[in-house]
Amino acid sequence: MDQLLEIDVQLVVTSAFGDDRGMSDEKLIGMLRICVFQSTKKLFLSDQLGCTQIADFARKNAANALSLANMVMGLSSILCSLNGHHQSACWLLLVGNILDLADGAVARRLNTCSALGAKLDDYADFTTFGLATGLLLKSDGILDGLLVIVYVLAVFTRLCFFSSGIPFMYRGLPCTYASAILVSTSVLTGGHLVVLRIVAVVMILFMVDQGFYPHDKVLESQPWKKIVFIVGIMVVLCSSSVLPYVYFLIWSVSYILFPYAIWSYKSEP
Repeated sequence: MDQLLEIDVQLVVTSAFGDDRGMSDEKLIGMLRICVFQSTKKLFLSDQLGCTQIADFARKNAANALSLANMVMGLSSILCSLNGHHQSACWLLLVGNILDLADGAVARRLNTCSALGAKLDDYADFTTFGLATGLLLKSDGILDGLLVIVYVLAVFTRLCFFSSGIPFMYRGLPCTYASAILVSTSVLTGGHLVVLRIVAVVMILFMVDQGFYPHDKVLESQPWKKIVFIVGIMVVLCSSSVLPYVYFLIWSVSYILFPYAIWSYKSEP
């Protein structure tokens, strides 16, 4: 843009002083006005093009940004667990749960689904619902350490190999719900190791099970599911009590017990 302005100024100077016949002040001022107008027009059009490109980039990467935010929540939860901030680690995992439910819906809504987005979503899910959630089990011994490894491998297996090939169906319990149940149990029981071990084993069995679970798609289904999602955001962000964990525990358990009766995906009419 600076080059364009320089060229315009040079043209005016050449016209004004390179002409042997001379030029009146009025004509020179007129040419300068034209130069300023054309330069301003070029600058305005360039800014418009830049804004359009930025808006298009934001639209194409909105879902990827949510997946990255989910991964950041998982990594932050890992750091909190390693430094003994158990409550903060659990809260960050619930935030990651919300982000994971939103990224797919945003990608489909904006028609920006891609292979890169799918891989990024899987990496984020493994970080948050595999590694970060597994650290909640507190490996105090060899058996506990093995349980953590098995849980993380179950999440990895669920993400990599359990594609059902059937529209709107999962094979095995989605790790998002397994994580929510383990997180909620950890907080509500005060980190009781025996209870956590039992719940972790049950979640592992559900994740590697060959049973089918419907896509819930809470943001693309019946209006009441959207309300459930919005309330979930509100209780996580606005409540400092155990309410968020009770809420997500009920939500996740209901998905396991009544997958088709309640949570089966049905598009809006």
